[in-house]
Amino acid sequence: MKKIIVIVFAVLMAIPAVQAQKSYDQFEVQVDGLGCPFCAYGLEKKFKEFKGIKKVKIDIETGDFSFTYPSEKALTIEAVEEQVKKAGYTPMSGRVTRADGTVEEMGGVKEAIASDAEIVTESTFVAGNCEMCQARIVKASTDVFGVSTAVWNKDTKLLEVSYDKKATTLDAVEKAVAKAGHDTKNHQAKNGTYKSLPGCCAYERVEY
Repeated sequence: MKKIIVIVFAVLMAIPAVQAQKSYDQFEVQVDGLGCPFCAYGLEKKFKEFKGIKKVKIDIETGDFSFTYPSEKALTIEAVEEQVKKAGYTPMSGRVTRADGTVEEMGGVKEAIASDAEIVTESTFVAGNCEMCQARIVKASTDVFGVSTAVWNKDTKLLEVSYDKKATTLDAVEKAVAKAGHDTKNHQAKNGTYKSLPGCCAYERVEY
C-alpha cells in the first residue's frame, strides 16, 4: 500500500513540471550589416530585451540570425524586424515557424502584378561575393515595383529578373541594386555605400 501511495505522489508531483513545459516559436532572420563579432554582440544584446529568448545563433559570414521564443507571447515577425532596425542593422528576409507548424514570412503582401502585365525576363551582371550579398541584391531587385522574381548566382554573378515592362525597366533594377551597394553592368555603387558593406561582401571592383 505504501508503494502505491509513493507512486501516486510521484506522479502528482510530476504533473506541474509537465504543465510548466513551454512551447517555442522558431525565428530565422537574415541581417545585413553584421561585419564582426562586436556587431553580433550588439544585435544579441538588443534582443535580450525580449525576455524569454533562447537558443540565439548568429552567423557573421551569412548574416543568419535565429532564436526561439515562447509561443504564448505571440511575438510577431514585424516586431522582430523592428528590433533588428533598432539595433542598427537591416533585416533582409525572415520567417517564423510557430509551435503549431504554421509559417509566417517577413515583408507582408507584395503588390500584385497587374493582370495585363507584360512580363519579360532579362539578365545582367551584378558584383558580389556571398549569401549575404545574394540576399541584399535580391531584396533590392524585388523591392522595385513591377518586379515579380529575382535570382542572383554568386558563381556567375548574373542577376536574372522577371518584371512587367509596363511598370519598370532593367535599368531601374540596376540602379536599385547599385544603391544597395553592388556594382552592376551599367551602374556603380557609391564608394561610401560600398565601403559600408560587411567585410565578406567586399567584392573586387573596377575603379573609374
